Amino acid sequence: MRNVKVAVVLAAFALAGCSGDGPSTSPPFSSTPTTPSPSTSATAPTSPTTTLSPTGRPTEPPPQSSAPPLPGPTAVPSAQIDGSTLSDIYKREAWLASDGRTVQVFSLAGGCKRASAEITAQSADQVQIALVTTYYPPTGGACTEELYLVPVNVVLDAPLGQRRIVLEAREQTA
Repeated sequence: MRNVKVAVVLAAFALAGCSGDGPSTSPPFSSTPTTPSPSTSATAPTSPTTTLSPTGRPTEPPPQSSAPPLPGPTAVPSAQIDGSTLSDIYKREAWLASDGRTVQVFSLAGGCKRASAEITAQSADQVQIALVTTYYPPTGGACTEELYLVPVNVVLDAPLGQRRIVLEAREQTA
């Protein structure tokens, strides 16, 4: 009977630690927009994992770092940002450098995932920015599952002005 109790407890721990849904509590960061200064951004851990390129040679994912601080940052008004397609874990905020063209947004990184952002379209009335999370499969060992909001910068063709920023998220595998 004691062996059955031990087996049940071990199975419960295994199920709790191995579920792919993540923790049942709130994420380690706030999903509500805040106004931290972009110059005091957190950095994601940089633990490169060796991977193999299509030619079979070992490669490493690019090191993850935060974007450099913006000169003279100004928060883009929330009414000018459309993040309606983003999940709740993303920040719906952007910062604009004093040059009017460099925009800082927040993508996700952690474990074997690296963050970046791409401008997917620009027009006279809006700018579409994809928040890209790239997965680098490990060749030995495992990846941690935590994710961090990491500031990333994009440079527009022309100053943002009154144009609307449309944020979307995309995941890809390296």
